[in-house]
Formats: sequence, structure tokens, C-alpha cells
Amino acid sequence: QVQVVESGGGLVQPGGSLRLSCTASGSISSIYAMGWYRQAPGKQRELVAFAASGGDTNYADSVKGRFTLSMDSAKNTEYLQMNSLKPENTAVYYCNAEVVQVQQPTTRFSYWGKGTQVTVPS
Repeated sequence: QVQVVESGGGLVQPGGSLRLSCTASGSISSIYAMGWYRQAPGKQRELVAFAASGGDTNYADSVKGRFTLSMDSAKNTEYLQMNSLKPENTAVYYCNAEVVQVQQPTTRFSYWGKGTQVTVPS
């Protein structure tokens, strides 16, 4: 079994910063990719930022230059540093991890966390 847990959300004033953390744990052989998605009320879930193990990183246009991904591979933890936050960044932020499990080394599985709320009041 694999668990994905997010933390670090909260209430922050416009222009402020937050750092989200996502940790994958359990029977993991390797992590292929980890990424952050968000879902605002009444809207579909959308990609925020994504990093693959080979170094490929993608950011949504709306967050480029303000959000930064980093990875602590030893801890299977990915961080999303969010600066210059805006009210439109208010959403539940979800982490997704694509992993290879010890028991099934030829298959990648995708796991989601339960999300962490980020609120930036207008």
C-alpha cells in the first residue's frame, strides 16, 4: 500500500507565501513523478506543477515565476513553494504520485492525497 499525504495549506493574505509538502510512503520502489493539482469551488481539477524523476518539470502558465517545486528524494517528499499568492489561487491542492511498488516492479500506479486547503481572501 502507498499513502500520499499533503500538508502546509492555510489562510494567507494576498501577496503572501505558503509552502506545501507532499510525502509518499509505503511499499515504494521508486517514484516516477509527483505533481500538484488544485480544484477551486465549481471548477475542474487542474494541473499546477509536475516533476518527473528524469528532471522534466512543468508549471501552469498562471503560476510560472511564482511557484517552485523542489524534491527531497530521501524522504519521498515534494515541496511546492508558493509566492505572491492571489485570491484566484484559492483552492484545495492535491498531490499526485506515480510510483513503482516493490511488489509490482513493472507497473506504475497513481495515488492521490486527500488535499490541503489554500485560502487567499480578496
